[in-house]
Amino acid sequence: MQISSRFTIALHIFSCVDVFGGERKVTSDFLAESINTNPVIIRKILTQLKNAGLITVQRGTGGIEVTRNLRDITFYDVYEAIDPVENGDLFHFHESPNPKCPVGRNIHALLDGKLKDIQNAMENELKRYTLLDLQSGMAELLAKESK
Repeated sequence: MQISSRFTIALHIFSCVDVFGGERKVTSDFLAESINTNPVIIRKILTQLKNAGLITVQRGTGGIEVTRNLRDITFYDVYEAIDPVENGDLFHFHESPNPKCPVGRNIHALLDGKLKDIQNAMENELKRYTLLDLQSGMAELLAKESK
């Protein structure tokens, strides 16, 4: 299992909008150059973020705006917008364990609760970090570079 790179690309997008938004147009082409990926991928992620209500986008002008205060958008919000879990379950359980096998008939009882606890722990950690944390961390890194 691996969360797709679209999640970190989305966080990269938010950082670029924060760092460059006041001084230049932040377009999908500009973002693609910073992220080193195809602009089509960027546009798809921007659409997902827009559909989730996290940003607004003015086509052609590069007008990307974050819709809420940075402290009010968590990494979990971004994760949910970009990589929503299917049917609410992070782990996809194999379809039909054999009920005639003692392991097959009991594997769900053994693992279901544990896997849900793991998912909840991951989601709670994602909820601890906000885009304000991202902004603060980037500001610190850029300040160190300019010294």
